[in-house]
Amino acid sequence: MTTGARAATPGTASPRGLLVERAWARLGDAVAPLSNEAGRPLARTVKLVLDPLVLRPVLNPEFAAGAVAAEHADALCDRIVEAGPVLAATAAWFLVLKKARRRAGITDGNPQDLYFQRCYELATAHGDPRLSPNAADRAAAVLAEVHDQGGPTVADLRRFVTDPAHAAGLTALLDAAWSGRSAPEPTDRTGTGPDRVAEFLATCATDPDQALFDALVARRAGARGAADLDGPGAARAHGLSDRDRPARPELGETAAKQTLPKPFDRSIVERLFVPLTTAHRDALADVPALVRTEIARSAQPWQLAEEAGRVVMVLGREAVAGLAGTATGDAAARLRGRWERESYVRRARRMPAAVPEGVRADVAGVREAYLRRLWVRVHGRELRREAVPADGLWDVLDGVLRSVILDQRDRLRAALERRAAG
Repeated sequence: MTTGARAATPGTASPRGLLVERAWARLGDAVAPLSNEAGRPLARTVKLVLDPLVLRPVLNPEFAAGAVAAEHADALCDRIVEAGPVLAATAAWFLVLKKARRRAGITDGNPQDLYFQRCYELATAHGDPRLSPNAADRAAAVLAEVHDQGGPTVADLRRFVTDPAHAAGLTALLDAAWSGRSAPEPTDRTGTGPDRVAEFLATCATDPDQALFDALVARRAGARGAADLDGPGAARAHGLSDRDRPARPELGETAAKQTLPKPFDRSIVERLFVPLTTAHRDALADVPALVRTEIARSAQPWQLAEEAGRVVMVLGREAVAGLAGTATGDAAARLRGRWERESYVRRARRMPAAVPEGVRADVAGVREAYLRRLWVRVHGRELRREAVPADGLWDVLDGVLRSVILDQRDRLRAALERRAAG
């Protein structure tokens, strides 16, 4: 049985967003908690529920494009409409969890980010909560799992840095760390320079050499590779700053994911904000130790504390250079191949320069986006005190590019859908 709205004439494509909205409208008020005021699915509903759990474009690539071919339009609509009962139960569980959250006085985190996928799991396993006698207990268990991780919180961080008893001392620590910065280390010409970096990258995807990685760390190849980052425009060219030169950070007071500056431009509070709002908070040190360590870290090469992480940044910089030029070496060729296989990359390059939301600029700036994402990954590992073993390094380098690709693909899709709707 075909339930989807036919949105295209034979041989034409339909904007994916319009198909999703038309199918969603058929679900009615039952999914209102997952919808905006206009009755369309919330952006987080699409990102956290419809895409990964219902449409699953990785397994169904015909649903992934900004424009869906006519022969697949009905199938996409059918998939959403057939998931209607589970989506309605998901919406009902979300109301139950929000009510339980209010009773518990929880204010940390965005409820949609934290609960949407958990609600879908509850809906799949237990159906509509209004028909479940244990709904309240299940909701409480989810809240406990999400929020009762232990470890420091954003509220703890803000109280600590704004407490007059601590603020002056922390500011003095910042001044001392930055005034005591050592001169950049000279380029190593004794056996662990660029040639050894290239040697490691040549086999890291298939046969990583732990001894060579350890040698790069021991000879401080990462710190030496940061020697030029203090020069005019260098950190900006790496995508790590909008300033001409890195500057001493402020302590800060507030932070928001949507408005975080580039890594080297963040306050101490902004640098710690994301790790304190994600999973594994229980692996972090207490707030005073986190803040003091972050102050010291901010004045180090690559603004990282561990030499192994700095080496990862140098390796990533060399591996990703092939995205903007000729790929040389196995790791660069693998990343370049993944990048060039993306249809949205070829499509964005053909678009006029005035395409909305700077989609072409996204593609042109992939190297900078990659290095920013890699820095965030390495920084998070340092905070959790997780080592980066040589045999797991390729997964990090490749995973960062996958993450950048997914973000850019989503932005292009949204831009195309808005243009089509307009």
